[in-house]
Amino acid sequence: MTIKLLNLFKGTLAAIALTGAATLPAAAAELAEIKAAESINIGVLIDFPPYGILNADNEPDGYDATVAKMLADDLGVEINLIPVTGPNRIPYLLSGQVDILVSSLAITPARAEQVDFSDPYAAIRIGLMAEADLDIASAEDLDGVSVAVARASGQDTTITAIAPEGTVIRRFDDDVSAVQALLSGQVQSIGASNTVMTQIRQVASGKFDEKFTLNEFRLAIAVTPDAPELLAYVNTFLAGATKTGALNEAHIQWLDEPLPDFAE
Repeated sequence: MTIKLLNLFKGTLAAIALTGAATLPAAAAELAEIKAAESINIGVLIDFPPYGILNADNEPDGYDATVAKMLADDLGVEINLIPVTGPNRIPYLLSGQVDILVSSLAITPARAEQVDFSDPYAAIRIGLMAEADLDIASAEDLDGVSVAVARASGQDTTITAIAPEGTVIRRFDDDVSAVQALLSGQVQSIGASNTVMTQIRQVASGKFDEKFTLNEFRLAIAVTPDAPELLAYVNTFLAGATKTGALNEAHIQWLDEPLPDFAE
């Protein structure tokens, strides 16, 4: 599992430098302009598996790219997938280098001041996974338990804030190192995203289980604030894809679990 994750992260990170210099359009477009041009430029991550990766053909792929392609098909236009990174994705949108973002962008108040968000199309759940025989139901039960986290991650800050004084928090440089520590027995538990926990279940079936949820971040498609018709179209598309089950199928394909119920 560790080798698989390492290869995904190394391959996709190395490709950013190669793809970031692509020729990009001068301005983001509203719905009518996109339809007139018969093409749409969509920003996607390629360094955040399984949401954003590079496939064997060195092309953007993953859950986000699949949703982006579904949207372009619904619009009836050609798609240009533009690789973006976490730090540059909103600047790419605001500067007109992409028309929309389908890039695992979590809805936050600060970001909502810069862009307009669609309804959620995915969610990243952060949970506490531990050895199956450990009796852990809440943060209070972590007293004396060792927990691996990626340093400065959402799970790091959350666990640090809620764990009792006796919790042994071990911080690693990335998720791969934290997972390796769990699988090798260096720690009893881990704070991780739902995608990482799925990988752990696949390679160590029955050995670990998720004890409780730490946090959840809803992901949305982003458009510029001056594109209300495009935003309305995106929301109509998401509602339709949810109703037909197409969005759920894509979610299961890439994340191996059903689409979250955003009505909750």
